[in-house]
Amino acid sequence: MVKFLKPGKVAIILSGRFAGKKVVIVKNVDEGTKERPYAHAVVAGIERYPLKVTKRMGQKRIAKRSRIKPFIKVINYKHLMPTRYTFELEDIKQIVNQDCFKEPSQRVAAKKAVKKALQDRYKAGKNTWFFAKLRF
Repeated sequence: MVKFLKPGKVAIILSGRFAGKKVVIVKNVDEGTKERPYAHAVVAGIERYPLKVTKRMGQKRIAKRSRIKPFIKVINYKHLMPTRYTFELEDIKQIVNQDCFKEPSQRVAAKKAVKKALQDRYKAGKNTWFFAKLRF
């Protein structure tokens, strides 16, 4: 079978608290581990998407509406639906790994770094589909 859930692939979460949210796969584990004996992936996604911005808005309002709330999570492959899109994640890859889930302070630091990386990508105008709320 061809492995298609690779790092950088954009997917949609199908069940749970973050159902319908877009994520990018940071690391995939096809065989499973001792504590998670199933195929899973470490993902980074957007919990709260940026709001619409118009020309009439001032800089302060644009900055406030361009904020993103990220999340990082370990998710079973069964709860992911891959899309055709990919995402370059060189800056996110070093920050988010299996170790950042062991201690809450590491997780918070990883989320802050992911937030900064995603907001920079959003403000640059790259990957517009990833930053748009999924309509369904």
